[in-house]
Amino acid sequence: MGHFTELLRSLNNLKLLAAIGRSGGDLSSIADLVDNFLDSPQMADCVRRFRALPGGAELMDGRYPPLQPDIEALRQLPKGSLGQRYAELITSLGYDPEFFRPRPVRSEAQWLTQRIATTHDIHHVVSGFGTGPQGETGVLAITATQIGFPAYVLLTSAAGLASFRFQLERFEGISTAIGHGQAIARQCHCLALTRWEEGWDKPISQWRQELGINDPAEHEPYGLAAQLP
Repeated sequence: MGHFTELLRSLNNLKLLAAIGRSGGDLSSIADLVDNFLDSPQMADCVRRFRALPGGAELMDGRYPPLQPDIEALRQLPKGSLGQRYAELITSLGYDPEFFRPRPVRSEAQWLTQRIATTHDIHHVVSGFGTGPQGETGVLAITATQIGFPAYVLLTSAAGLASFRFQLERFEGISTAIGHGQAIARQCHCLALTRWEEGWDKPISQWRQELGINDPAEHEPYGLAAQLP
């Protein structure tokens, strides 16, 4: 029964990847892919890796709340602060402040999934990756590398393979962004562990110094600087 369940999951993953590709990154399809891994062996291993990190078990057992940002309040923070820059990004993307898919957080996998989903765009801000295809793949590579979050592992692998096979002109940029994200992941504190809400007013430069992000992607072709001057 277990093998059959995993076969069905794999088939559904392929359908969801195709839907994401056709839509250019539809958020609903990505959320479906994330949720498809909730009770998988891959997600169980991700939870294991997260709990093994210093402070991971404490954060998870305490069910530290998923992000619920007040965008208007964050916009009033000093320019260059994490909160101000994050609010600027969300506003520029035209996102509803409550665009996150609601999920229960009773299980460890549910909590970790929701925490990662709701803080993903903060990772763009602190790492400097833009939200275009290359930047998106680069920032996903950070969490994929640090804790093996299943949907992000699959998305980064698929992006590299698809560009190599079908869009060779995009392969160099995609592979470079993935490599950059993996390098950041190996050097810095685990982003999924970070309590961002306790430092909204802190400058991004200070966050990067404290986290160990010494080579942000800000000014690369796939960086956030061109998107948010």
